[in-house]
Amino acid sequence: MTTSNSSSSENFNGNSDSKTGATRFLLTQFELVAAISIFCVLSLGLICIYWTMPAAEYQFIKVPRSIEEIQFVKDHLANYTKDYTAQVILGYCATYIFMQTFMIPGTIFMSLLAGALFGVARGLILVLFNATAGASSCYFLSKLIGRPIAFYLWPEKLRFFRAEVAKRRENLLNYMLFLRITPTLPNTFINVASPIVDVPYYMFFIATFFGLIPAAYVTVREQKNLLKLIFLTVILSLFYT
Repeated sequence: MTTSNSSSSENFNGNSDSKTGATRFLLTQFELVAAISIFCVLSLGLICIYWTMPAAEYQFIKVPRSIEEIQFVKDHLANYTKDYTAQVILGYCATYIFMQTFMIPGTIFMSLLAGALFGVARGLILVLFNATAGASSCYFLSKLIGRPIAFYLWPEKLRFFRAEVAKRRENLLNYMLFLRITPTLPNTFINVASPIVDVPYYMFFIATFFGLIPAAYVTVREQKNLLKLIFLTVILSLFYT
């Protein structure tokens, strides 16, 4: 039993060479093939969805340089969504889940877009569904190939998270809800690290769905003000950094 615990602890710390103490972060051949295959299959599905989207006037889709241009682009997208609601929802969901699965930044803009295109009620439902589905996909992908990647990106944070989960095992759901509601740990890290530190999926799912409601509601409801704030932040960063 002692040997097993020692081995488990050694694996968790990412040590692969007991003689040299070297740390091995590279994926195995199986993990690499699995990761590339999953990425290619999902990418192909996403491309097929966009290929089947009805034609549109793409000249209005551009990087906005003012608050007025943000409104202009949003209005045209809203008209397109009104004409092809089902196709837009399918493309939106596929894009959001893909980004969340592979930890691609920008899902905050997808949440803002949901409020702008679909309104508060439908936007909130879409954001919660996609955020939970994308986080779940990331959870299972991490369970398959995520350990070496997590140790490479967040070695100390991962050890801290493991210790906190072990201490709070009896009230783990409350702790996971707390993490989702507050910015204590990044959501991307929680998605990747949870299966590695043995957070059960049902707890992960419940905490993700209910814990994201406050942030999702604020993002969807206040999308106009947040869009202005983000635009002004980007402009200021360009001129003063």
